Amino acid sequence: MASAVSVRPIDSGWTLRASAGPVPEGSIADATTTVPAKVPGCVHTDLLAAGLIPDPFLDDNESALAWIGLVDWTYATSFAWAPDASDRIDLVFGGLDTVTTILLNGVEIGATANQHRSYRFDVSEVLVEGENELVVRFRSPVKYANEQSVALGVRQRPYPLPYDAIRKSACSFGWDWGIATYTSGIVKPVGLESWSVARLAQTRVAAAPLGDGGTITVEAELDRAQEDAVTVTVRSGGFAASVDVSAGETRATVALSLAHAERWWPVGYGAQPLYDVEVELATGDGTVLDHAVRRVGFRDVRWDMTPDEAGTPFTLVVNDQPVFVKGANWIPDDALSVRVTRDRLRRRFEQALDANLNLIRVWGGGLYESEDFYELADELGLLVWQDFLFACAAYAEEEPLRSEVEAEARENIARLGHHASLVLLTGNNENLWGYEDWGWKLRLDGKTWGAHYYYELFPALVAELAPHVPYAPGSPFSPGAGWDGSAQTGPHPNDEQHGSMHLWEQWNRRDWHTYREHRPRFVAEFGWQGPPAWSTLVRSVSDAPLTPESPGMIVHQKALEGNTKLSNGLIPHFRMPEAMEDWHWAMQLNQALAVRTALEHFRSWAPHTQGAIVWQLNDCWPVTSWAAIDGDERPKPLYYGLKNAFAPRLATIQPREGGLSAVLVNDTAERWEGELVARRLGFAGEERAQFATTVSLAPRETVTVALPAAVAVAADQASELVVAGVDDVRGFWFFAEPRDSTLGAAEVEIRTEPAADGTRVTLTAATLVRELTLLVDKVDPDAVASDALVTLLPGESTTLVVRHRGAGLAASVLSDPRVLRTANELVVS
Repeated sequence: MASAVSVRPIDSGWTLRASAGPVPEGSIADATTTVPAKVPGCVHTDLLAAGLIPDPFLDDNESALAWIGLVDWTYATSFAWAPDASDRIDLVFGGLDTVTTILLNGVEIGATANQHRSYRFDVSEVLVEGENELVVRFRSPVKYANEQSVALGVRQRPYPLPYDAIRKSACSFGWDWGIATYTSGIVKPVGLESWSVARLAQTRVAAAPLGDGGTITVEAELDRAQEDAVTVTVRSGGFAASVDVSAGETRATVALSLAHAERWWPVGYGAQPLYDVEVELATGDGTVLDHAVRRVGFRDVRWDMTPDEAGTPFTLVVNDQPVFVKGANWIPDDALSVRVTRDRLRRRFEQALDANLNLIRVWGGGLYESEDFYELADELGLLVWQDFLFACAAYAEEEPLRSEVEAEARENIARLGHHASLVLLTGNNENLWGYEDWGWKLRLDGKTWGAHYYYELFPALVAELAPHVPYAPGSPFSPGAGWDGSAQTGPHPNDEQHGSMHLWEQWNRRDWHTYREHRPRFVAEFGWQGPPAWSTLVRSVSDAPLTPESPGMIVHQKALEGNTKLSNGLIPHFRMPEAMEDWHWAMQLNQALAVRTALEHFRSWAPHTQGAIVWQLNDCWPVTSWAAIDGDERPKPLYYGLKNAFAPRLATIQPREGGLSAVLVNDTAERWEGELVARRLGFAGEERAQFATTVSLAPRETVTVALPAAVAVAADQASELVVAGVDDVRGFWFFAEPRDSTLGAAEVEIRTEPAADGTRVTLTAATLVRELTLLVDKVDPDAVASDALVTLLPGESTTLVVRHRGAGLAASVLSDPRVLRTANELVVS
């Protein structure tokens, strides 16, 4: 008799052993020695749990553990099984990292070479009653990648190991912010699935608004064990629709209309109602064979790329509402990704929302993230831009890579297409740009490089499997560009007047003030480096003495000439500190100022510029990097720079046509009215000129007000500033760099009182205080301040909350000069 799919997890009794390769003495004794293994898991987490390796994130343990990627590993378990009445029994792997041979009872049932897809094997004829032995043999990913690079032909990439030749997370081989782990493992669940007659092999759901209601379209693809006629039924919101599938047929389309369906909106634009869509496969007598549930939101989405007089915009439009994208790039949140839980993702997303972000771009050198990731994004209204997993390299279009790329793309388009948060699929990261500008054409000498994937395969698959999801061939990308079979056509892929662009010259070679030289339509990557929080740094690096150039610091600085660029980027603005903690604060502050300056500039040009995605939100281990949240989940000053620059209402002072203008940005659904007051002040607080005018901003409007010369021109650039704003929303303009100014020592009075979740702190300035920040992790590693980077005029106060556990924090503790930091002390000796 037919019955529903039965799933039996195989998640216990696993062991791990090194089967070949350079295992150092004391790690694992020999190829017969086994350790307990956790599935899902990976080699590193199992060896850590067994106490056989040190923490790879500490000091120079990365190099001490590089042998792991050169070893062949074997996972094994046994399980009991008894025959049942099912037609088919499949062994299903949710994910394998990466190159394996799989044996069941000594019979090879399959081989894999792709981390980015799942696998299913019919084992009905291989299982035996009683105990069954399952073995998964992993090849060394380093050796395999090198072999494939030779077989496919060496191609261009920025790092030594050929991550382009293996379908494994590129950054697992190391990046300019990432540790090289080269790990292997059964990284997603394993189980036996028993089923009869037919099952839902793929269930694709699309929801679209229509009038006051909406339509749901379900495309079901079936696997069959028998030819019987079956029925696919879809239910949602109290409505149902069914389609009969004739004997032997393997596809069905079911459409369902809802009379009333609320619209799903991005955060900041409305609510995020979600609807369960139940899909049921049944026999003619009503016996349920299989069942799937998807949660959908009713919204429509497009990217407006209609050419205008300035070029080609790249404007996200949701439910006919243009959205200014306030985003950050996302990398795997842990270099050992099996440790990332739903709770951890929720913490990261809540931090993103607190920083006023509305979009996360999942970068192409990482992973297609877990279901938890996209489900949380749907629930929280956090938009997702998902790259296909190709980054900064030329990729072969020949077999066996070609078929693996299509298989992973098909699976992940179908898996992710129903999510309301998903607003863009992108072919790659920087490969279109790299082909044009990084010398690839000469060195490829006619080899394929991935154009087929980006310009042909991926758009065809998206059109087939999720036509409601927008697609772009790459990031950066200029609309109108294409591929004629031998060359890219149309605008340069990183042309700031067309589509999306990446801005990296500032970090690599130029000062961050030069962000203002650009008026891009959309910025998908830019950023500045800074070290992690102090408590993160000293936990992970035990150098004595600890200096910017001490051995552990260099291990945890992956960028090419990273420390040199940090210094070159600081000195135009501040003097170089000598003490380590002063250096740490200076580099963190400069990172925050660089990005905040850029963001305020980009926002001031809306709607010409319609989005900025900072590199990057998060880290995968403790490291000096571009991240706003470090590898121990702590916010850096940059985080507060994002929060302030992405505030719903912004006042900023910008240079315009030889003068200064106050720019007001209203990214809310309410009108913003009031009096704009601009004042030129001396550093002691005395007013030297004032200008006021009434302003009224419509929802989502940007208004620029030219400031008169009396306010905009300084009598003494070294000791004057301009403050302009409406009510308590204000911006600052300093005529001189801090190092060239007369900024004096910061004098700040602190008062504290208990708060519900920590300590309420009131700070009052007796002098001009720039960028006041409490580095509260130095007091309590778990403490987090609600605000930072606060500038106060003489006599002004601000109040913030420090969240922490335990007793309240005393004012004397927070006033410690190691904790209370300002820009002032980087100017005053």
